[in-house]
Amino acid sequence: MTWLCVLASGLAMVVFSSGSVLFFCPAGSPSGLPEIIGYLNGTSIQHLFNSKTFLGTFVSCVLAVASGLFCGPEGPMIHLGALLGCGLSQLQSDTLGMHLPIFTRFRNSADKRSFITAGAGAGIASVFRAPIGGLLFTFEEVSSFWDIRLAWQTFFCCLMATFTTDLLSSSLYGFVYRGHFGFFEAEKRIIFWVKNLLDLNVLAFIPTILLGMLGGLLGALFVSLNIKINKLRMQFFNSIPKLSLRKASKLLETVLILVCTTTVTVYLPYFFPCTPVTSVRNNSEIINQFKREISEYRCSSSTWIGPDGIRYSNQTFNQAAALLVENGKQGITYLFKRGTHEEFGYSSLCTALAFYFILSCWTAGSAVASGVVIPMLYTGALYGRIIGLILVSIFGVQTNEYGAWIDPGLFAAIGAASFFSGVSRLTISLTVIMLQHLGTVSCKAQLGFSLVNREVMLRSQGGSFHPSMAGHSRPVEITNDVQSLLLIMLAVMVAKMVGDLFNASLYSSLLKLKCIPYLDVEPVVHHRRKWLNLELFSARDVMEPGVKVLHLKENIASLARLLASTSHGGFPVVCRPKPEHPEVFQGTIKRFELCALLENEQIFEPQTNGESFSSSHLLSYEKITVEKLPNLSRLTMLLNRYATDPQYQQLFINLEPYINRSAMSVQAHFSLQRTYIIFRTLGLRHLTVVDLQNQVVGVITRKDLMPFPLEERLRLQLASQSPDAGEQPLDSRPWMCS
Repeated sequence: MTWLCVLASGLAMVVFSSGSVLFFCPAGSPSGLPEIIGYLNGTSIQHLFNSKTFLGTFVSCVLAVASGLFCGPEGPMIHLGALLGCGLSQLQSDTLGMHLPIFTRFRNSADKRSFITAGAGAGIASVFRAPIGGLLFTFEEVSSFWDIRLAWQTFFCCLMATFTTDLLSSSLYGFVYRGHFGFFEAEKRIIFWVKNLLDLNVLAFIPTILLGMLGGLLGALFVSLNIKINKLRMQFFNSIPKLSLRKASKLLETVLILVCTTTVTVYLPYFFPCTPVTSVRNNSEIINQFKREISEYRCSSSTWIGPDGIRYSNQTFNQAAALLVENGKQGITYLFKRGTHEEFGYSSLCTALAFYFILSCWTAGSAVASGVVIPMLYTGALYGRIIGLILVSIFGVQTNEYGAWIDPGLFAAIGAASFFSGVSRLTISLTVIMLQHLGTVSCKAQLGFSLVNREVMLRSQGGSFHPSMAGHSRPVEITNDVQSLLLIMLAVMVAKMVGDLFNASLYSSLLKLKCIPYLDVEPVVHHRRKWLNLELFSARDVMEPGVKVLHLKENIASLARLLASTSHGGFPVVCRPKPEHPEVFQGTIKRFELCALLENEQIFEPQTNGESFSSSHLLSYEKITVEKLPNLSRLTMLLNRYATDPQYQQLFINLEPYINRSAMSVQAHFSLQRTYIIFRTLGLRHLTVVDLQNQVVGVITRKDLMPFPLEERLRLQLASQSPDAGEQPLDSRPWMCS
């Protein structure tokens, strides 16, 4: 009965959660942090910033977390923050038909990118109540272009996001008003509050290094397994030709994940016995409350009056139920508690670790808007507490100040940071977030249960919760445990170094899996297991020759045929300075700008003998600087008419007022290393390559600088330069670096 009740409520949430993404969002799939990272790197992604995407992602995230799936809200919240930043900077929506005439000065790619970056930082800051952590997260992981102006803008945005969240949380618990508006309680601002700080010993660095190595290994395993699951998922769904059937299959997968998750959380605790809890002091009112709320549980409880005349209670609880039934945030709180050395045993911790690792890895990437930060913290806290429990088993429970650092709660926090780093490969921002978001709970029991949402889940599961696990839920930042700063830093660095030995981070791997052309800060190209020095190659080696060029005075029919037959995002524009001179590079013009020009026939003119054009019909800058075409079908019909109608054979357009004369170009012999740096630093979409006479000889696009195409072209270049390279010792070639 319990399984049916939990499954029914979770099933309704998951169906709506997955359906809002699959059938309501324009992209038809959940997008999140990898797409934001790719966009801020210079990649154009359709339907990423859309009103329907915002609403669908919000609904899907809320229902997915509430359904009981092993996931968190972090990734979607970053996406939602970026969506708000984009919307507030543009104040226009084609979906809603809204185009407000204010904030027009921000309707350019640079300011739009800055607002999106600040919005993404606000999203992570609001989730963790960590404004500095949100700033550093955008700096370290999200943004590809950074300056001091963007830094203080993002900092202010993160500050306001955290303040707004704290202000609302001070008086609202869900939708219930609790009073004390504007009163910020310290314990409620730290997600895992620390009351008992521990004195540390230099010996604590030994298990910390072990935890860092374990975090790197398990993090790399998590990334590898998740990417393999996503590849199989994509191959299977892409093999279904019908779109509606494909979306229905994705929805059924999320239902299957929920069924497996619910079955584990409901039935697994039956295999674990009731565990006695250390006696805690209670008053009669709470004793009666305990009796009323746990009387239907199998684990018995008893109360008695001690010699001092004070009433005591001895509870029993189910360890597996405590770890699996509660939401991830509350479970992490239990694991981080200090002074509870033997609260959880090896069997419950190992079982929860195995099932949580597998199910969270399967859930990540399914057709719901969800994040992986809470699963990462929970998984790391589980194996961290196991390591702490091993130390307690070896050295016993230490009560003196020199051995107090042997505490499973401390190593649970370090393990959480190590696994987080092993998966995401974050360092600076992760350390700050953990310090702002982690805490230690006193071993002294907190009285009173909050079983409104837990009663259905725990009935007939053979146990109740530890009394010290009760109390109010804690919406918090992460930790005020400054004492463990050095240990967290060490674990994070070791986990990152170990993880990098096996694969890239989860977000980088997802960028490759989703075929988002992302350019790293430094190009890393290998050939025959050796690193290639790109300073010894030139732009000519990777450019695309045979470029389609335009002239300052272009025929309408020819231009229409060119746009209809190609998908290039931009074109170099050339002209002859003098009749006897060759055509030289003048600038570039984007495809969207050409399409916007062709929609205005009043600027078409017949060619005159002197090739002079009237300047009375020039279009404004705002009319041609568009980032997407409003009506693609109408444009296709327009291009077909221009290409076939004879009257447009005699009409021309003057491109001179509209070209970008500041467009970058490089010489064909220019260093490939510096070409890459220029391309990425300036956020270019295409880079024109010219010869010594300034004639266009090729063009370099983002895809030409991606690792695999770059390696292929340089491999062909090496083969053509050194036909006998196979007989030459590898280390003696000048372009090879070991």
